[in-house]
Amino acid sequence: MKSIKREKTDLKLAMLLLFPSVFLVLLLVAYPMLYNIQISFFDQPINPRLDSIFVGLKNYTDTLTDPEFFKSLGLTVLYTLLTVLGSTAVGLGVAIFFNRPFRFRKTARSLVILSYVTPSISLVFAWKYMFNNSYGVINYLGTDVFHLFKDAPLWFDNPVSSFALVVIFAIWRYFPYAFISFLAILQTIDNTLYEAAEIDGANAWNKFKIVTLPAIAPVMITVLTLRSIWMFYMFTDVYLLTSKVDILGIYLYKTAFAFNDLGKAASISVILFIILFIAIILSRKRVNPNGNG
Repeated sequence: MKSIKREKTDLKLAMLLLFPSVFLVLLLVAYPMLYNIQISFFDQPINPRLDSIFVGLKNYTDTLTDPEFFKSLGLTVLYTLLTVLGSTAVGLGVAIFFNRPFRFRKTARSLVILSYVTPSISLVFAWKYMFNNSYGVINYLGTDVFHLFKDAPLWFDNPVSSFALVVIFAIWRYFPYAFISFLAILQTIDNTLYEAAEIDGANAWNKFKIVTLPAIAPVMITVLTLRSIWMFYMFTDVYLLTSKVDILGIYLYKTAFAFNDLGKAASISVILFIILFIAIILSRKRVNPNGNG
């Protein structure tokens, strides 16, 4: 009897301690999500004093029949794929390079993560200054010093060059996240495994494939999954860099605040959530508990 009473007391104490966290999650996550789903079925005006009109699935059908949505979706998938794979590959390469003793190693590691901890607004305007068509250092070097261009390119006014630059910016901006994750797991690998592989005649690639890759696979899956979610919903960096790359975050923003169509914008966010949820579930099912495909 005493043990039962003690268990009930512990349960009540646990519920009491968890209540603030649960309440905050419901307030800040669950309620906005449910409200977003609700307004996706309405013609929702910007002015809260005006009544919303129930339109059923019209917002969803309008979205799924809009060519601009699928154009933006394809651009977002390409953007996510390039930035995630690029930042992960660069982060892994830098982590392998830094996973060895050398002078000023700690200082160098600190410098590597600067792009990740610096506020986005500062980095964006630094890049826009560098690629400015009149006084940017890139056009100065390419046109006046090395004579690579006859005329200074308008980097952020052209859709193709704008897309290339936002991808390169994202890779440079976010590779330190992969670098930190991979460096942490690389430091746990026993060096005797590499020595044994070297005795067996393994070259650098074989040592990476046989020893390193299986050890870092779980971390790699996590990095790829989390980074895919973050890049799929990217808005700030692209919006501040250029107006020529309409990924889904920009498309959703314009739908909501440029065209004042909050209902359709809400339906777009629901569709994106479903797409990303399915993609993540399918990718996770292809990985066993050991992190191998």
